[in-house]
Order: sequence, then structure tokens, then C-alpha cells
Amino acid sequence: MDMKKRIHLELRNRTPSDVKELVLDNCRSYEGKIEGLTDEFEELEFLSTINVGLASVANLPKLNKLKKLELSDNRVSGGLEVLAEKCPNLTHLNLSGNKIKDLGTIEPLKKLENLKSLDLFNCEVTNLNDYRENVFKLLPQLTYLDGYDRDDKEAPDSDAEGYVEGLDDEEEDEDVLSLVKDRDDKEAPDSDAEGYVEGLDDEEEDEDEEYDDDAQVADWVGKGIKYYFYCHSSSYSFNIFYFLFVPLLVPVTAIVSINQVVICFLLLEWIVDIPKEKKF
Repeated sequence: MDMKKRIHLELRNRTPSDVKELVLDNCRSYEGKIEGLTDEFEELEFLSTINVGLASVANLPKLNKLKKLELSDNRVSGGLEVLAEKCPNLTHLNLSGNKIKDLGTIEPLKKLENLKSLDLFNCEVTNLNDYRENVFKLLPQLTYLDGYDRDDKEAPDSDAEGYVEGLDDEEEDEDVLSLVKDRDDKEAPDSDAEGYVEGLDDEEEDEDEEYDDDAQVADWVGKGIKYYFYCHSSSYSFNIFYFLFVPLLVPVTAIVSINQVVICFLLLEWIVDIPKEKKF
């Protein structure tokens, strides 16, 4: 697939000014030059053209916001002064696997004041004596060369991926905000409703248990009163009291406490003056 068609597909119905990241890896360049890329991509921050057969970056448009440029595995051998003019804010540049043979080829990169990371893996220039020391002297603004700093400490995020990971983090943050918004706008899940109904059911069960306990107490009290009257009286007045009072007392105990029932019984016994004759 040629580069123009690839750019068209990568746009995905977006305008060039909406694109911040553009990956054109493994497509075909025209005569070793960039094609189809214009200065309309004014918001572009990341451009990858790995293994596209580039021999020159002369056709690179003005990309003031470009920070990371991937040019690895191409045939670039010079003309890097264009980068300082077209991409003045470049911070990461990968030229590994190109035809760079001497330090003079990368000297124009001195004008890239914000350049922090440069990769020259698999370039002939890396075979020169004191290669790393000389590159850091030539480009004092560099922090990392081939993934390591001046003290041979590896870059934290392997510079080849750090910027892309930053873009991914921003997208993840947007996704999280979207999920939070959806959560606030949507109704509670069914599980919450079910939990509420289950809670009501538990309360009803507790009430039923309490009612059963009260009914059992009432039954015991009724039987106790019957036995008490049976053992303590045989008079006619008692029989009238027994048949009138006891049927009313049993359901009452389901409503009032046992203490209130006992007090009422004692008061009634005192008022009516039930005979104390025992039956054997």
C-alpha cells in the first residue's frame, strides 16, 4: 500500500487537524520521499514511518507540534538539517537502521534545542571510536543516546515507547471519565434493587418471628390462667368470670406485654374477690 492511501485510511473520517498520532509503518514511499503528508496536520505530535523505504526527509511538511519522529529501518543518509526547520520542537528522534556513517551527518541536530533522545542503533556511525562520548559532546542537549544516558543508565520508559504510552494514558483517562459519567446518569443495577427487596423480606421475616413469639406467650399465659382458676375456685361467680374474662385475655396477650397481663389479672382477682378454695 502506498503512503498516500495509507494516510487516507488512517484519517478514519477525521480532518488532518484532528490527528495527533499517525502510524505509516511498512507502507511504500514514492521515490524514497514522504508523500501525502501536508502542513494541515498541524496538531500532529507523533509520526512513525518505520520501514517505508525513505531515502530523504526533504518532503517533510511543517509540523510545529511534532515531538516524536520514528524513521528507523529506512535509507536516510543525510539532509537532517530539514528537521530543525520543519520540526523545531522535536524531543525524540529514532534513526536506527539507517545509512548514517559519520558524526557530520547528525551535526545539524544541534539546532534541535528540545531534543532529549536520539537512537542510532545499527548505523555505521556507532562503530566509531568513542562514539557515545563524541555524540554527547556534539549534542549537549541530549539526555539519552540509544536508550542510555551519559552514565549508561537506561531510560525509564525505553524512549521508543514513552510518548505513545503517554497518549494511551490520556485516552484511558478519558475512558474513565466517560464511565463515571455513565455511572452517574444510569439507574442502579438490578442487583441493588434485589438487595433492597431482600432487605424488606428479612424485616418481614423478623416481624413474623416476633408475632409467633407473642402468640406462643399468649398461649402459655392463657393455659396458666386456666390452670390457676381451675385449682383455686369452684364458685358460680368464678365460672361466670372464667367464661367471660379468659376468652378476652388470650388475644390481649398478643398485643400487650406479659407484665401488663399479670398486673391486670392480679387487680381483677382482688376486685372480684375470687374464692380461694382448692379443688383436689
